[in-house]
Amino acid sequence: MCTKTSCVRRRYSEFAWLKKKLQKNTVPDLPAKSFFSFSNDDFLEGRRKGLQAFLDKVLHMTVCLSDSQLHLFLQTQLPVGHIQDCVQGHTPYSVTDAILTYASSNRGFAQAQEEDSIKEPSLTVSYESMERYEGAKLLIWK
Repeated sequence: MCTKTSCVRRRYSEFAWLKKKLQKNTVPDLPAKSFFSFSNDDFLEGRRKGLQAFLDKVLHMTVCLSDSQLHLFLQTQLPVGHIQDCVQGHTPYSVTDAILTYASSNRGFAQAQEEDSIKEPSLTVSYESMERYEGAKLLIWK
């Protein structure tokens, strides 16, 4: 069985973008957004669990597994605009090229830990797949 791990940093707004892009497939809801609770550890943990549940459900929807935007979201650090451009063929690289380049760039946890000094709370998605994308893990970096 092939095991692959990658780590990407994603903001809540990027999850909202992904949900909108996958909407045609009747994806689950995202956890609620709050404009005032970013420093509340309980709120952040609840949001992390909600986003984890969202990813778990999406990754168990067979129809979503063929979506290139989902693959790029989970396996590269491309901003959402570049994901869209890549999928539409408006970049000099293909979806596969983007994923392979990111996977071989030695980014991930080490880079995320170096960037730990970012002031705004953000989410890091650690994506592990065994055959059919089983298990996407969310970690909060403060």
